[in-house]
Amino acid sequence: MAGARAAIVARLLQRTERTFAAEMGLDLSRNTPMPLFLWLVAANLFSARIGADQALRAAKALKDAGLTTADHMAEATWKERVLILNRNGYARFDEKTSGFLQEVAEHCRDAYGGDLRNLREAAGRDPGEERRLLKAFKGIGDTGADIFFREVQVAWDEHYPFADKRALQAAGTLDLGDDADSLAGLVSKADFPRLLTALLRADLDGALEEMRNG
Repeated sequence: MAGARAAIVARLLQRTERTFAAEMGLDLSRNTPMPLFLWLVAANLFSARIGADQALRAAKALKDAGLTTADHMAEATWKERVLILNRNGYARFDEKTSGFLQEVAEHCRDAYGGDLRNLREAAGRDPGEERRLLKAFKGIGDTGADIFFREVQVAWDEHYPFADKRALQAAGTLDLGDDADSLAGLVSKADFPRLLTALLRADLDGALEEMRNG
């Protein structure tokens, strides 16, 4: 069984070389303000009822447009954000999301000086309190918090190992275990977020059965 699990994990990691954050060009392991803020923006976008690739495209477009900090996002006009979102696969949610991002940026700036590391410290590095504070951002609920913590755990040790429900369901389908500790034991700490991304990708692509059967 251990050999079969190792083979499935190897196939998962082979088909998914990068996490979603890495696809955006973000290195969350640096634990610096810009990647953390942009990943919060991405978590907001991924939370909507929209395809993951569309959300990723929109998040990349906001980054490429220079809206990389809370100040830059807040200073952009509502229309500027709408146009970026609309042109990059987010047409159905562009107007509402533009407003959400304004409020996210302003709250990040006003409450934490634009630096989400200050949220972490305000929470005393307690995962439950961090979740509560994160959910104070417009458009971020438990799903958005799960998305954020899934990849931030590479830098915020208090969350490791963390796996969201959808990743765990996919892992269960592949007989890889049904809890975060079991999954974390299959890869290095650095590769754990990528394994979770690979599980989500396989689920979204309808490839779980194929992966299970080799």
